[in-house]
Amino acid sequence: MALSRSARATRPERSSASWAARLRSSSSRENALKPGTRLPESDLGEHFGVSRTLVRAALARLAAEGLVDVGKTKSATVAQPSREEALDAFEVRRALEREVVRLVALRWSDEGERILSTQIEAERLAADEGDHKRSVRLGAEFHMLLAGLTGNALLRRYLEEVVGRTTLILAVHGQAHPQHDSLAEHVALVEALRAGDGAEAERLVDAHIAAVEQRALTQDAGGSEDLAGILSRFTPR
Repeated sequence: MALSRSARATRPERSSASWAARLRSSSSRENALKPGTRLPESDLGEHFGVSRTLVRAALARLAAEGLVDVGKTKSATVAQPSREEALDAFEVRRALEREVVRLVALRWSDEGERILSTQIEAERLAADEGDHKRSVRLGAEFHMLLAGLTGNALLRRYLEEVVGRTTLILAVHGQAHPQHDSLAEHVALVEALRAGDGAEAERLVDAHIAAVEQRALTQDAGGSEDLAGILSRFTPR
């Protein structure tokens, strides 16, 4: 349902962040919006029932995260990271992920194990059903849940940004692959964390991200879908 004019005026920051999160999910977490897809302010504003000013603010957020490119004419498109940018992004991600699992190993709890085990079961179901898009999204969420268990909000924020970038990079340069490999790597990581073996957890997550990076080397362009049809999947009913 569209926000009223008064609601948009009183909650612009929250609305901008919420809308950006939906577009972030569609462009990076599930690769629904392919790199290079045009993002006209007028079409987005009409679809979400918000002003172009709000749309522009949300696109600026995503541009700062490297998920959207804004040209000289201020026309926005889903970003198309280069291979050089890909190498930089994965280098940063490996460093952040190693620190995440080091901290989680020190702060391991039954609740943390429950959260990660539940996520792994959801990943397993998606993989068994062959739902690649859902598997990709759940795999990315697993790493965000890990970051949340550190208790460090700033670390989680930085990891969320770089995970978004690397998932988008897979959409540009990567190829679809059986998610069972990633799932097995997640299971082994949780086992190391349960044992309190921070060094092994760091080794495992480093190898896991290196494998993800390796999968980002082969071009695999997917099919296209109209913008409104894609965004409708990410709009609350």
